[in-house]
Amino acid sequence: MKLSALYDRVVDVIEELVKFTLLTRNVAAYLVDRESARKESAGELSDRVNQRAI
Repeated sequence: MKLSALYDRVVDVIEELVKFTLLTRNVAAYLVDRESARKESAGELSDRVNQRAI
């Protein structure tokens, strides 16, 4: 890629992506945690709550 304003912008975007990656590295579990993935169906909840043994 030739040196130009577009080249400078691409370099800036890549630098910001690297910074963001480094800042979020230790909090990945928090960032990928979704409420919809934690929902239980009524049947799953009933099975979990009505356990016969621990």
